[in-house]
Amino acid sequence: MQGSTQAFVKVERLVKTFGPLKAVDGVSLEVAEKHTLSLLGPSGCGKTTILRCLGGLERPDAGRIEIAGKTVYDDAKGINLPPEDRQLGIVFQSYAVWPHMSVAENVGFPLKVRKVGKAEARERVARMLDLVGLGAMIDKPATQLSGGQQQRVALARALVHEPRLVLFDEPMSNLDAQLREQVRIELKILQERLGFTAIYVTHDQSEAFALAEQVIIMNRGRIDAMGPPKEVFDEPRTPFVARFLGLNVLDGKVERVTSSNGRDYAEVSVGGITLIGRIGLGTKLAAGERAAACIRREHVRVTAADQTAAAGSQILPAEVRASSFLGLVEEFAIGLGSAELRAIQPYTGRFSGPVSVSIAPDDCIVLAGV
Repeated sequence: MQGSTQAFVKVERLVKTFGPLKAVDGVSLEVAEKHTLSLLGPSGCGKTTILRCLGGLERPDAGRIEIAGKTVYDDAKGINLPPEDRQLGIVFQSYAVWPHMSVAENVGFPLKVRKVGKAEARERVARMLDLVGLGAMIDKPATQLSGGQQQRVALARALVHEPRLVLFDEPMSNLDAQLREQVRIELKILQERLGFTAIYVTHDQSEAFALAEQVIIMNRGRIDAMGPPKEVFDEPRTPFVARFLGLNVLDGKVERVTSSNGRDYAEVSVGGITLIGRIGLGTKLAAGERAAACIRREHVRVTAADQTAAAGSQILPAEVRASSFLGLVEEFAIGLGSAELRAIQPYTGRFSGPVSVSIAPDDCIVLAGV
């Protein structure tokens, strides 16, 4: 969505530990006003801890947090505002809908805490429930709601007091795939209408890329990648990011580095075969160094063993070890020397045993190994 490029949320050198575990290790980030930032990563990477520190639900050990120009946490100055003074809403993974309350009472609770008058509160609750498609259920008991409806109640409750910042902690993880897609679209429409800034925590890359203008991928309490979704998706900078995004990551050693048409390429020895790939952005490699060849499953083309490669591609002898029918496509586990990779292509049902795979050098990203 469109909005100011001025930072609305600033986090500087944030640190949070739990005993010997450094859950957040010196993280700094910014979010522009009326924009969405997604914190993406596997369980235990620190993304939810950052969100809880932003919301005032966890006290960091060091760093500084600013929201809408106001410092809400500063270790050096001893500032740590409570959640109710941070002008934000939170949507939790569990929805946290209170079963003993009606839908209206659940949504209106933030207004009750803020001592908003009953008539005004009723009007604002009704308006918000209409926005999330639950206007007809305003007086129903919360226990009569489906999981998707409870998610909408939690969203309405987070937005009813008109916060300028909303924090989302994996709010769709308990929904089925079709409902997740529907709610994701509705959430984008709501943000356009209401104009709030959002920080969205998820382990689902489809959600992160669909909802956010900026994506951060976390790894062991640190930022491993940060940028617009397409940039993060197209140009993984580390083997960890490539693996997390579902690429094949094959460890090997650089045999030779060459240049062509302004790009640097590396020949990498992997499992007894040699792969040629372009060296990733910001990566410097030399012969003899460890490297990781990263290839999207969709960029591995499986053909008959005697078929020639497409122009510009390298063709390698391989073996289909397993295959899975996925509807419109088929996924293969491919033996490539002593290495294994995955391939996805339109279903044919024709391939098993010895095959050839072709990979264009520009579709193989070579990064520094670990």
